[in-house]
Amino acid sequence: MHLSDAHGSQRSDGGSAVGHGSDGQGPDDGERIAVAVEILGLLADRTRLALLRRLGAGEADVTTLTEACGASRTSVSQHLARLRLAGLVTTRKDGRRAVYALRHGHLRRLVDEALSAADHRVRHLPPHD
Repeated sequence: MHLSDAHGSQRSDGGSAVGHGSDGQGPDDGERIAVAVEILGLLADRTRLALLRRLGAGEADVTTLTEACGASRTSVSQHLARLRLAGLVTTRKDGRRAVYALRHGHLRRLVDEALSAADHRVRHLPPHD
């Protein structure tokens, strides 16, 4: 399954196949878990996580993203292509530049939470709810 198909799919009865706030139980649970594993796998790369973190602050072109994550332009372009093919980022043309953005706020919040969890470990912060 392509990630971009996962979020907006609809059941034939008109309900959402991927519900927000569901209890995780149901006929689509295996598919949801598989897609979540794919998303988390894409985040499990230093360059891609840095790119998504920067895009969480707003759209940006390849030059801006290269400066933000410290990788080569070629590497950034390859990672962006992978994120775009997975449906996690969108692109639009602004003249000759390609401008990238996160597809939805869920991804920004997921990146923020991962970095917050890392803060607790790195800074030895106490746990909280």
